[in-house]
Amino acid sequence: MEGNINALYFLGSKLSTNKVLTRISYMIYNNDEYRVKFYQDSESGHSHVLEYIDELPDKEKAKVLKYIEFLRKHKGRLDEPYSKHIKSKIRELRVNFAGKRHRIFYFTFVKKTIILLHTFLKKTKKTPPSKIKRAKENYKDVLSNKEIYE
Repeated sequence: MEGNINALYFLGSKLSTNKVLTRISYMIYNNDEYRVKFYQDSESGHSHVLEYIDELPDKEKAKVLKYIEFLRKHKGRLDEPYSKHIKSKIRELRVNFAGKRHRIFYFTFVKKTIILLHTFLKKTKKTPPSKIKRAKENYKDVLSNKEIYE
């Protein structure tokens, strides 16, 4: 792919789900830039993050992807209101759209890689402990299966 993320903007067209997920998962990178990868369960290969994003309405999806690209361009380092520290190396990307509060847990990994661990629609003032627990489990899974993300 080219050195930009034009592939993300095909989302408005009538691509099939598999093509959209393929396009998103390649989110470009070259050796000088950070890249974004989506957590995949090491046993099933399933990516909750990709599925979540793909199921969003087009305008919400576009904003979430725009924030992911913003995160990538800033090398995984964003301050509030865009990002917030959660626990150890885990942070959350905060995307608000029409009263909906999308949250994407992530961390910066080796070789300039940002791993998106888990995502959810926040409905309470405080982040539910179960969501943080899921992100921590996914984080441990990434560390135990580094070869998937290299």
